[in-house]
Amino acid sequence: MKDQYRLIEFNLNGKDVACMVDCRASLTDMLRNDFRLTSVKKGCEVGECGACNVIIDGECYNSCIYLAVWVRGKHVRTLEGLMGPNGELSDIQQAFIDETAVQCGFCTPGFIMSAVEILESGKLYTRDELRKLLSGHLCRCTGYENILNAVEKTMKKRLGITE
Repeated sequence: MKDQYRLIEFNLNGKDVACMVDCRASLTDMLRNDFRLTSVKKGCEVGECGACNVIIDGECYNSCIYLAVWVRGKHVRTLEGLMGPNGELSDIQQAFIDETAVQCGFCTPGFIMSAVEILESGKLYTRDELRKLLSGHLCRCTGYENILNAVEKTMKKRLGITE
C-alpha cells in the first residue's frame, strides 16, 4: 500500500505543478478533482466519447484511459489553457460560438482540444478528412455539421485561405 501514491511533477496549461496521486487514478480524475479543471468531462470513461480529451506534449489523448502518473515530466493542456491572459477566447473557441457549434456543451471541450491538435498541424484538410479526424467524439445533440464548419473556418483562416 505504501507505493500506491506517487508525487508527479508536470506542466499544466503553461505552469509547472506537482501533485500526489493514486497510481490507479485516471488523468481525468486528477485534473477534475485536484486541479478543478471542469472542462475535462467524464463521459463514457472507456475512451469512446472524446469528452475528456486533453493535449499531452502536442497530441490529443482520452484522459479517462490515461493514468495520471503517466504525465510525469510532460506538458498537459486543457480547454482552460487556451484562453488568453485576460480570459479572451482562442480563435477556435470563438469559431464554435460564431458557427453555433455548441448545443448542450458537454462534448465541446473535447472537440475543441482535438481541433487544436488538428489546427496546430498547420495542414489543410478536406472536409472529409476533418470529419475522420474528429470521429472519435460523440455529440448527443448531433451538432456535427456546425462543429465541422467551426474547425474548417478556423483552419482556413489560420492558413490565410479566403473563400
